[in-house]
Amino acid sequence: MTVRQVTGTPRRPERAAPRGTRLRALDGLRLVAALMVAAYHYGGRGGDVTAAWGSSPKDQFPTLHQYFSYGCLGVQVFFVISGFVICMSGWGRPLKSFFASRASRLLPAYWAAVVLVTAVFALPMVAYRTVSPSDALVNLTMLQQPLGVDRVLGVCWTLWSEVRFYALFALCVVLPGASRRRVILFCAGWTLAAAITQAAHQPLLDVVLMPEYAPFFIGGVGLYLVHRDRRDVYAWGIVGVSFLIGQHYAVRGLWNAGDPNAFAHRSSAGIVLVVALGFLAVAAIALGWLDWANWRWLTVAGALTYPFYLVHEHLGWVVIHALHIGLGLPSAAAFGLTVVAMLVLAWLLNRYVERPLTPRLRAALAKAR
Repeated sequence: MTVRQVTGTPRRPERAAPRGTRLRALDGLRLVAALMVAAYHYGGRGGDVTAAWGSSPKDQFPTLHQYFSYGCLGVQVFFVISGFVICMSGWGRPLKSFFASRASRLLPAYWAAVVLVTAVFALPMVAYRTVSPSDALVNLTMLQQPLGVDRVLGVCWTLWSEVRFYALFALCVVLPGASRRRVILFCAGWTLAAAITQAAHQPLLDVVLMPEYAPFFIGGVGLYLVHRDRRDVYAWGIVGVSFLIGQHYAVRGLWNAGDPNAFAHRSSAGIVLVVALGFLAVAAIALGWLDWANWRWLTVAGALTYPFYLVHEHLGWVVIHALHIGLGLPSAAAFGLTVVAMLVLAWLLNRYVERPLTPRLRAALAKAR
């Protein structure tokens, strides 16, 4: 009996995570996804933004409002990007370092945004209802969603989804140590568990496994495996299954052709197309097809995305009202200037909150026993 017969086929050594230049195209895609969401919040839906414009955005943008309504799918694109980035950043990193990195990335700008929006909405000239002081304090924990507390930031529900993904990835991959095999098992196990959860109708499982959003996170993780090895058929299988399931959930949640009172009627084909473009964009980055997009300003765009995302909705309403109702600017000008104003505010938050506080918080958490 030979040695090969006893031990089996030798395992291929685990490849180190790809290192090199920053994927700046991914930073640019982040900003595109954030601008999609902003377009939805400013012109693609009804609700509180109607008070900012003085009438429905349908009246302000008779044609564009239909296209803006697809902007909500920027969230799904964000989740695909997040799956890619979290797998990349968690590979080869101990649990404490992973936690310190994620917490220091999310919290400083988030805390500043909660305080800022609460303060602005408390001004007597602002017509929007602010949350109670007690609820505002709970919002600082980022746990207002499961606690049933009023939200200060309308977009914070996506952060709750992100936090749950981080926890699952940390427990299943980072804690035992990332490897290709473990990541594949994590993706396959989560996909199957999410499908079972959908059939079981168990609220607790819904909260933990997020069947509606899991395919997008898992698809992003699969695309990072593709980035490591484009010939990995398991990785491509993860991406393909995730897209097929993800588009189903997106269509089921957003296709509203049967609702006569819907703000805009999205087509199922349009929803599938936007989801497909999101997956294809991250795939192009994973395969290196967009390595030529290596402009330094894309790094700046990526740095502005998170603070912009946090503040653009509620503070954007205030700016729209001031520009359109207060100053009488046309709708298109008010829309464009509001986006610019929120980007400027995002730069200020990045420059004076994130840059000084993020490294300090990361160092403090990394050193803590």
